[in-house]
Amino acid sequence: MLMPTRILVPTDFSEYSDRALGQALDIAKEYDSKVYLVHVLHDIQDYTGLDFINTEKMVKEFKHNSLAWARKCIELQLERFPQARTMEIFTNIRKGIPYEEILKEAKNERIDLIVIASLGKSGIAKYLIGSVARNVLKGAKCPVLLTK
Repeated sequence: MLMPTRILVPTDFSEYSDRALGQALDIAKEYDSKVYLVHVLHDIQDYTGLDFINTEKMVKEFKHNSLAWARKCIELQLERFPQARTMEIFTNIRKGIPYEEILKEAKNERIDLIVIASLGKSGIAKYLIGSVARNVLKGAKCPVLLTK
């Protein structure tokens, strides 16, 4: 029987991620587990269509603002779950390709359960598993709980 002690929850701050976080917190409460909440920012090089970001100063400012925004969103997301105040929760913001960074976080933190939403903000169709979730599912070395 799976008794997770370290649960990873990737978030894109969507309602789907909220549901995954709620599930993870319920599981964590049951097994007195630690929860690791991670958000992945796309690196600025991924924004090739943004021609207006053409100076080093603007790039630094864009990255700083993105990081501050993500920190605030994590804080607001956790506020929606009062039970989170009594639990051991670690947060991280990574930069890169989402599924790759999620898998790296899982390895680095020795995660034994990943709870991830089957869809995210870009949920193309409600009957398809999102590409991030699908790639995490394929690459994970631990059990993955896919939530709706």
